[in-house]
Amino acid sequence: MPRQKGVHSPYFSLSVTMVLWGSAFSSSKSVVEQVPHSVAALLRFGGAALALLVALALFGGGIGATGGARTGRGGGRPKTSPRVAGRAALAGVLGVFAYNGFFFWGLSLAPSLDAGILIPVMSPVLTSLLLLVTGRERASGIRVAGLGLGLAGAALFFAGAGGSTHGDVSRLAGDALFLLSAVCWAAYTLAGRRVLSGIDPLRATTYATCAGAVLLAALAAPDLPRVEWGELPPGLWLNAAYLALGAAAVANLLYFRGVGAVGPASASLMMFTVPVVNTVCGTLFLGETFGAVQAAGALVLLAGAVLAALQGRLTRRAAAPRLPVREHPARERPAGERARPGQREQSGARPLSGEREGAEGTARQ
Repeated sequence: MPRQKGVHSPYFSLSVTMVLWGSAFSSSKSVVEQVPHSVAALLRFGGAALALLVALALFGGGIGATGGARTGRGGGRPKTSPRVAGRAALAGVLGVFAYNGFFFWGLSLAPSLDAGILIPVMSPVLTSLLLLVTGRERASGIRVAGLGLGLAGAALFFAGAGGSTHGDVSRLAGDALFLLSAVCWAAYTLAGRRVLSGIDPLRATTYATCAGAVLLAALAAPDLPRVEWGELPPGLWLNAAYLALGAAAVANLLYFRGVGAVGPASASLMMFTVPVVNTVCGTLFLGETFGAVQAAGALVLLAGAVLAALQGRLTRRAAAPRLPVREHPARERPAGERARPGQREQSGARPLSGEREGAEGTARQ
């Protein structure tokens, strides 16, 4: 199957996802500063759930449990079993509810710059670690060194969060919550391919987002009466709309498609572009800064994460078997012409196993 290029490439989809996610940290922080963190999470994913339900009704063949490629004489869509739909919903409990519960709670305590470093950089480290622990990938000296370097960088980053000029117990607690978010996202990424088995990405994303949004609504219920809805500025609603439509609905859909096409390890490798976008947005729009120790820890963490994730990708490529390339004969015989008795092929290449004389004239794919 030819690889897709340009806007149809899974890496293009993942790149768009990372830009949307990178800008979402500072946008989410601005929402958290005006409403409780549980309400901010609900605004983001409650809106995303509504948008995805509309998209599913318009482009996914309806909200009922059907999906996948068209099959059968009638051209209909195969049924999505309750087990497959439930698997997608359970993934939403982990990747939407748990992840964002910790994430928005952490934003109420720490700057968005911390979230934009810890979550996207620790996620590949934890993904690689889980792949090794579960035996799905091989360990190597370079990869283990990368994981160790990444964990050391995270420890240095936490030390800087507690001892910087802006650091206090609140910021340290917020960073710990960001780390829990990264754990949830790593597990969510690893579950991505299994979730996509037997269900299309739009439907899987919708089920996951709706399941997470329902739980986020239950979490936010006690805080909803405390919000002065009529006094909220228009900027908050613009941010909430961007987070719901762009950073949640579109980004999660593109991410699911990317994971299904290139795998969780390669998809998580793309997360390294998020800190760049987040740092630009956080410093430009919110005036947030790093301490010197935190900046050093972020660099060490990033170097270790890249080494660990990239080494795993290179190891898989090196281990992939190479298929033998068949040489073309020097002269093609017309179709149906048989070789004369005793005549030898001029190419010197041995015929494939089970190939008959005169088969060189058949069409090649």
